Amino acid sequence: MNTPRVVLVTGVARHLGAQVAGRLAADPRVERVIGVDVTAPSGELARLLAGVELHRVDLRHPEIARLLGDEGVEAVAHLAITTAVDSQPGGRGATKELNVIGTMQLLAACQQAPELRKLVVRSSTAAYGASFRDPAVFTEDTEPRESPRGGFGRDVLDVEGYVRGFRRRCPDVVATVLRFAPFIGERTGTRLNRYFSLPVVPTVLGRDPRLQFIHADDALEVLHRAIVEPHPGTYNVAGAGVLTLSQAIRRAGRVALPVVEPGLSAVAGFAKTSGVLDFSLDQLDLFVHGRVVDTTRLVREFGFEPRPTAVAFDDFVRGAGFGPLGPGRVRAAEQSILDSIRRIREAVEGER
Repeated sequence: MNTPRVVLVTGVARHLGAQVAGRLAADPRVERVIGVDVTAPSGELARLLAGVELHRVDLRHPEIARLLGDEGVEAVAHLAITTAVDSQPGGRGATKELNVIGTMQLLAACQQAPELRKLVVRSSTAAYGASFRDPAVFTEDTEPRESPRGGFGRDVLDVEGYVRGFRRRCPDVVATVLRFAPFIGERTGTRLNRYFSLPVVPTVLGRDPRLQFIHADDALEVLHRAIVEPHPGTYNVAGAGVLTLSQAIRRAGRVALPVVEPGLSAVAGFAKTSGVLDFSLDQLDLFVHGRVVDTTRLVREFGFEPRPTAVAFDDFVRGAGFGPLGPGRVRAAEQSILDSIRRIREAVEGER
């Protein structure tokens, strides 16, 4: 299959979508890149999108079908999936509306696009959920043992269900689903980054989950290849190997604060109300049970191997400027723990 000449990228007002669209615009094999989002990109993102034709379009509106047909779009990269990292006005209902209904309407429009021959959809390993019944390693064919508790995990399951229906109706379109492990990187700005940036990192007492990450630059490379090359199917995208949560905290030069499992939700709630951090149920379950996926299919079919999880995490640590723990940082961490305990106690007593 030849490289598509006209590519439409959704979600270009966000960092990932803007970077993917910018890379495609710089690829001489691609003639036109069309970027769509409900809001106009600004600042650094606008600079990344030089050479990209921008349209403010809501995927739930019939305008998207007209755009696909009139512009002769040959490939669609659907990246407008709101993750637990994003803050979405309107709460959980608005997020589900954009993720699930937006995808459903986009795929309906794709089904009518006469020139379309490729579809790439961003998904997540959150689709596997996280529970004590999980296998040691998930392959692409493994069914989740329990449905994800978090809204984002349930959304990606719904999104993938719509893609399977699209594949049956449009077998001539190459459809690629990429299940990404959590992104890590200096510029990603995710809650995961901010979690490991805390001087005192809350963990679950007696738990040390195994984690995998994907470096943001490697995620961009995989997305680019999926769009310009034919790779039908579903792929896990993660760095090889694992880090336990305790190893990651030590590598980041942080101090762990173990709490009993029910207490982690209380800590998360306090962190959210205080503006420090906002955990989702998907992330809370990940920090309790962990998740590891097999990437053999990705490496074999794409001919590309993302940097190992440990290497990706160390690159994030270097870029963030973290350092080893010294006496001063230990004392500061101890004081931070005491301050956190005091604030939580005051918050609890204030609710009585």
